[in-house]
Amino acid sequence: MPYYRLDMSDLATVIVLVMHGEPPRDFPRDALGEYFALHERVASAPPEQARALRERLEAVEARMRAWPRSEANDPFYAGSVALARALERATGLPVRLAFNEFCAPSVPEALDQAAASASRVMVVSPMMTPGGTHAESDIPRAVEAARRRHPGVEFVYAWPYDLDEVAAFLARQLRRYAARA
Repeated sequence: MPYYRLDMSDLATVIVLVMHGEPPRDFPRDALGEYFALHERVASAPPEQARALRERLEAVEARMRAWPRSEANDPFYAGSVALARALERATGLPVRLAFNEFCAPSVPEALDQAAASASRVMVVSPMMTPGGTHAESDIPRAVEAARRRHPGVEFVYAWPYDLDEVAAFLARQLRRYAARA
C-alpha cells in the first residue's frame, strides 16, 4: 500500500528516477580503460581530432550501457531498480529509471520514453546536496532538451532539496541505528 500518493489524478504522470550509474564489474578492463582514456582525450583534443575521438567514445559507452546487468555484476544497478520499485509503491505512479553514466537508459532516453505516455514527467534524483555536476547541470540540461522535443508535456525537475529536510531524514536514520546498538 502506498504511503504517500501524489495527487495528480488530472494528469498522466510518470516519474523518472535519475541515478548516477556505475560500470559493470565484468565489463572488459581494456574497454573500460579505453573509455576513460577517450573521455579525457576528447576534452583536450583539437577540433579536427575531437570528432573521431567522440565517435569512438560514444561507441564504447553504448557498449557499456547495453551490457547485461545483474546483482552480481552491478549491485548499484540492482539497488537502483529496487529504489525505483519502492518509489512506485510509495507514490502510486509509474517510475522509469535513468542513469547519468555507464548504464541504460540514459537520461534523455528515459525522458523520451516517459513523455511518450505522459502529460507530466517528474524528474527526481537521490543526489541530495548542491554542488554536483549531474544534479546542477547535466540533469537540468537534459530536462530542458526534453521540453523542446516534447512541447506538449510538462517536465518538472524536483530538485534541489531542502537541506533541513535532508538533515532530518539523516537524523531519523541515525536514530534508527542508534536504537539497535
